[in-house]
Amino acid sequence: MAATPPLDGVRVVELAAQGPAPFACMLLADLGAEVVRVERVGARSHPPDAHARGRRTIAVDVKQARGRDLVLDLVKGADVLVEGFRPGAVERLGLGPETCVALNPRLVYGRMTGWGQDGPLARSAGHDINYLALSGGLNAIGEQGRSPVPPLNLVSDYGGGGMLLALGVVAALLKRASSGHGQVVDAAMADGLALMLAPFHAMAVRGVWSERGSNLLDGGAPFYRTYETADGQWISVGAIEPQFYAEFLRVLGIDAADLGPQSDKTSWPAAAKRIAAVVATRTRDEWARLFDGVDACVQPVLELMEAVTHPHAVAREVFTHAGGVPHPRAAPRFSRTPLTTPEPARDGQSSTDEVLAGLGLSADDIRELRAAGVVA
Repeated sequence: MAATPPLDGVRVVELAAQGPAPFACMLLADLGAEVVRVERVGARSHPPDAHARGRRTIAVDVKQARGRDLVLDLVKGADVLVEGFRPGAVERLGLGPETCVALNPRLVYGRMTGWGQDGPLARSAGHDINYLALSGGLNAIGEQGRSPVPPLNLVSDYGGGGMLLALGVVAALLKRASSGHGQVVDAAMADGLALMLAPFHAMAVRGVWSERGSNLLDGGAPFYRTYETADGQWISVGAIEPQFYAEFLRVLGIDAADLGPQSDKTSWPAAAKRIAAVVATRTRDEWARLFDGVDACVQPVLELMEAVTHPHAVAREVFTHAGGVPHPRAAPRFSRTPLTTPEPARDGQSSTDEVLAGLGLSADDIRELRAAGVVA
């Protein structure tokens, strides 16, 4: 018998939202779960993206009693429900955890918010940059003397949000295997960010974290930062360990004695200036060739489309293509239960009939529901 993915047989109902909740459901689908995404009838249409890959989609007017009942019918046969709305929103729709768990006590009910289900900010609007700002993380990212730099929406939405929710759902499923009971998983980006920043809180308490852009891991160290090359491109340097730093300077042709001790922060600005002058004499790709095979922790800074075709990504088959769009393959990799290639996102209405038929509705039933505006 062919091996199946780790979450094969797990059924997930996703109440369509933005950002971290869809990312969590993408991860669950990548791991083999069967995910049905419930969209709102009349919701503004967006082109399918990577977030929506690997699941079927049904558009339902949950404000109508029959629409809500359709979703609850899906919940009865589900292992997981994921929602990503402000606290109280799904309760007002009659789809809150008390209602759903009463129907299905084995249900793992995953909730994704920015601030959490309670607290002074629980019902406040926010986006990735706001959660990161209040966590203290945003203040630590950027150049010295300049404004903080938002790191796309990778940190709050995906790292502290979607990934944390997916981990919580999998942990709750694992516990259910022994207890027989589901539970509510309350994932908040604010909580996830606090977890991710734990080492930096410790540094701050010890007094080894100072102004933005002057520390070991924020670009302050001359051996952990980016440098501009002759062609206006960049290389990344992560030569923290002394042996890597020595190799880095050797390839540059710089005598380490001229820069001062690696650990002496007072020498860092001058050292960085000297290194920058040397790096600026060659192009990015010239430096990439010179450092190829050298243990100096130096790599070129690639553009997004360059990353797709880099030899390492090609050799590892990191990307696949669907509909002309590069899709990162599912990760991590499993030795005994390998993951399949993710299916591209479907059009929002392409699987409605399929999902409803799975609930036992006839073609006439589906036509009647569509005529009444219950489904699209």
